Amino acid sequence: MSTEQHEGAAATAIIGQKVLPGLEQEYESWQEDVNAAAADYAGYLGVEVSRPTDLQPEWVVVYRFDSVAHLQTWIDSATRQRLLEVGDTYLDGPGTQQVVTGGGRPTDPLVTVVITHRVDPGQVDEFLAWQRRMSQEEGKFEGFRGTELFRPVEGVQADWTTMYRFDSAEHLDAWLTSSRRQELLSEGAKFNDFRLHTIDNSFGSWFAFDESGRESPPPSETKTSVAVWVGLYPTVVLLTLALSPLGMPFWLGLLVGNLLSSFLMSFLTMPHYVNRLLGRWLRPPPDEPAARTNLVGLGVVAVLMAFWVAVFYVVTTQIWTLP
Repeated sequence: MSTEQHEGAAATAIIGQKVLPGLEQEYESWQEDVNAAAADYAGYLGVEVSRPTDLQPEWVVVYRFDSVAHLQTWIDSATRQRLLEVGDTYLDGPGTQQVVTGGGRPTDPLVTVVITHRVDPGQVDEFLAWQRRMSQEEGKFEGFRGTELFRPVEGVQADWTTMYRFDSAEHLDAWLTSSRRQELLSEGAKFNDFRLHTIDNSFGSWFAFDESGRESPPPSETKTSVAVWVGLYPTVVLLTLALSPLGMPFWLGLLVGNLLSSFLMSFLTMPHYVNRLLGRWLRPPPDEPAARTNLVGLGVVAVLMAFWVAVFYVVTTQIWTLP
């Protein structure tokens, strides 16, 4: 459990917003404008937007900046305030906001829970001891992947923020509904005035890498689509060739093939093939010209796809004819 803060460490703002029914498309378009405006501010590292899920009914937006000062400049900016005036028409009440500094990001596809507590200064030691007991019990549950505890950020965030992660929604729900957690909540009744929301990163590991092997902000939707295409084409064709001798009916072959391709894409194709070959294009260094990065990246994409097309043409027309 981490409670340290480092001056100049990266800062993250986690914003939850409930959107009025029927206005999701308008909200999404507005959020894209907000994200584009944030990218113009100093220290901007990236933004992630998570749609509502069964676990999390709100839209969750995660901004990352290189320091608290730069993040606060964006949060307090006149630009953002003007945009919020427009966005209020799409939202069902005020949103929630937490700011944390430092800390790592998961490298697995995880479900992350964010909980905030307002703690009286005279009860900090008691709160920390209670949090340690909570973390120890969480660690006994299947699928638990770790906890981080962040102190308040002076002038920005008055609450303590706890982030804990599980490998699936099912394992998370087992902990949230467990009798042991209810007992611990009773023990810390004075700290039970909290807010909780969940961020489902079920497919985050497809692009979860940076120079240190930690998850970083995702590529653009266009780059993501192209990268998935680069991985999906050889995966699907190879699976089709491998399964064809079994003679399964069309409907069953697709059922089995789609299941296997999902596993292969998540655990093999994306992390060990696409991310390694296209990493510099998907997450270019900040000091490298975008035009050069895109030119090289698209060139690699063209070469890879031309290679696979040639291979599969020869295999399916000259060596092996599918039944």
